[in-house]
Amino acid sequence: MARPATLFRDDATLRISDEGDGLAVVFQHGLGGGEAQVAQAFPIDAGCRRITLDCRGHGESDLGSRRPFSMAMFADDVLAAADQAGLDRFVAGGISMGAAIALRLACRCPDRVAGLMLVRPAWTFERAPVNLQPIAEVAGLILDHGPDKARTIFSRSEVAARLQSEAQDNLASLFGYFDRPDAALFAQVLADIAADGAEVSASDAATLGIPVLVIGNTVDAVHPLSAAHTLADAIPGAAFVEIAAKALDGKRHFAELQAEITTFLHAHFNIRSLVAS
Repeated sequence: MARPATLFRDDATLRISDEGDGLAVVFQHGLGGGEAQVAQAFPIDAGCRRITLDCRGHGESDLGSRRPFSMAMFADDVLAAADQAGLDRFVAGGISMGAAIALRLACRCPDRVAGLMLVRPAWTFERAPVNLQPIAEVAGLILDHGPDKARTIFSRSEVAARLQSEAQDNLASLFGYFDRPDAALFAQVLADIAADGAEVSASDAATLGIPVLVIGNTVDAVHPLSAAHTLADAIPGAAFVEIAAKALDGKRHFAELQAEITTFLHAHFNIRSLVAS
């Protein structure tokens, strides 16, 4: 049964999706995504309670007036959503930016996070990773020129030409930022988050003593397989899985992703027991 809810933070109204019963899993979307992205990736028959917060400016959540946007801000909002849902401990996970948020929560709040799932991570341990530069470029162009002119400029850029030959799926996502109805406002989210990081170190990751799953794929310039390997290598006992490239076979990619998430949860947790107060 779906339990949609609202979280009020500062002057921002944030949307929470809360579905299912059993083991609590807080699973977050990527930059520019939202509940719809998570619903496509997360198995509906996992036998758990899945909570997703639409981060500020994403999905049905407001931008609010606090600036700058940051991974810390988003992670604090997610933790507040978990508090509101009555969760003492939960499995944290997410895609891309959501993976960075989950990693931050696991390292900063070890008493709250019982397990970790990092899907197609884009950040490792540094701020403004080079693989996020195309997003930073798009954001800067929109902020300087507005979405229409920015799209034209970007379409003629060296970055666009490179992605056209190497990672067309990434290129399509980047063009999607120009087409958003709130593109001019959302560009500040893109700029701030692309320049940020989870603010955790390899030594922080090395202290994790919980079950961890890291999932990566190839043909992805924004979420390089090397980032997934780096995180898996830094976390003791982490399981690393490479699945089909989303860019080459989306149907197989999501089927394998859902299967790996289900297998991980069944292997390490009693998915029928509530992890809540």
